[in-house]
Amino acid sequence: MDASPSFSTNGNNNTIPVMDLQKPDFSNLVHHWCRPARASSHDYADRFIPNRAATNMDLAQGLLTIPRKEDSTVGISPSREAYRKLLVDTLLQGRTRIFKFRNQPRTPKRSFLDLPPAQPIKKQRRIPHHPEESLDVQDIICNRQLNLLDWGSNNILAVAVKDTVYLWNATTKSVSELVTVDDPITSVSWDLDCRRIAIGLNNSHVQLYDPATNKMIRTLQGNDQDVLVGSLAWNNYLLTTGSADGLIINNDVRIRSPIVSTYDNHSDGICGLKWSPSGQYLASGGADKLVHIWDISKSDPLHRINDHTASVRALAWCPFQSNLLASGGGKTDESIKFWNASTGACLKSVNTGSEVSGLLWNKSERELVSSHGRTKNQLVLWKYPSMAKMAELIDHLSPVLYLAQSPDGCQLASASKDETLKIWRTSEKLTNKTTSRTSFVVGPCNMYSSIR
Repeated sequence: MDASPSFSTNGNNNTIPVMDLQKPDFSNLVHHWCRPARASSHDYADRFIPNRAATNMDLAQGLLTIPRKEDSTVGISPSREAYRKLLVDTLLQGRTRIFKFRNQPRTPKRSFLDLPPAQPIKKQRRIPHHPEESLDVQDIICNRQLNLLDWGSNNILAVAVKDTVYLWNATTKSVSELVTVDDPITSVSWDLDCRRIAIGLNNSHVQLYDPATNKMIRTLQGNDQDVLVGSLAWNNYLLTTGSADGLIINNDVRIRSPIVSTYDNHSDGICGLKWSPSGQYLASGGADKLVHIWDISKSDPLHRINDHTASVRALAWCPFQSNLLASGGGKTDESIKFWNASTGACLKSVNTGSEVSGLLWNKSERELVSSHGRTKNQLVLWKYPSMAKMAELIDHLSPVLYLAQSPDGCQLASASKDETLKIWRTSEKLTNKTTSRTSFVVGPCNMYSSIR
């Protein structure tokens, strides 16, 4: 039946025609490109259970009940099987389970028990400012060209007082007399293995003694003039002597005629001699304000250094840098200078404020010890290379003239114009002993020490 127009009436009795139009159905034209409409909610059961009306239940039952061969490869080409295995290995990476049905465990909070063990705290270094031992050395000669103190590798300290050499055993604290000679002793030095001890005299002679028997082994004759031998330095079997006339002599103590070479480049007395740890270089300091560095294989000095403005007595080779030399100047100089022995260049210069009478490197730390004259008459411990003062050891009443170091590097010995010899400990090894006095000469009263 065809649709016909209808009429409605409003309040004014006017009749308004109303058309009852039907929308055309285009679904059959566009179903191939329009997305199907979402199924309404009444097509599903409760709790989103899908409608199983279109499910083939017989097929599903068969798939669930019929056993399947997992490793069956029937109908699968070798290339496809290889691709399948490669795909499984790549995606699963050896895992047999794809899904995880448990929560990932929480990462526990870091406990202090899990922290790495702390490094042990290094003990703060304590350097005593008072000597461990104080010994009287009466009548010790006070001369800045002499070297009357030497500490051997056998832990025995040799001290020359006038015409006598005394041996102080640092282990047993005992004192013995080595020898008394006719002339004043001007220098003393142990050889490296302490089988011999050299004694320089004021008549250009050097005597070698056996400390085990206290007997003289031989005498080394210097030049023809009667001049004092104020400096001695060992280099294995080679004994180098320096005299007041500026002559340096190298003596081979194994042969009958010991003099093997001489150096004559200083115009004034030799104040200090030191061989480098390698035995290749010799440093000499003189009253002529010069420092010479010699090569053992050459007759002329390798370097001539004239930067100091006073006599140079303090010389020390660095134990951890073979070509580093430290030198100290006298009264009008008051400086410590560091030299590159290879090039002769001055690396650093430090003004100490007083004359430098001795220099020693610490054997286990990067430190340097210097001894001084007025006004403090002190020993100073320096940190290298900053040259910051670590400690000042003040106890002497007069300028410190002689300085020596124990073989383990833990102790220092200093002798002064005040006729005292003091033993200082600069390492962390501390003892409960107070400053004591040891007697060199046994007399009716041993309450004080004395060397006569």
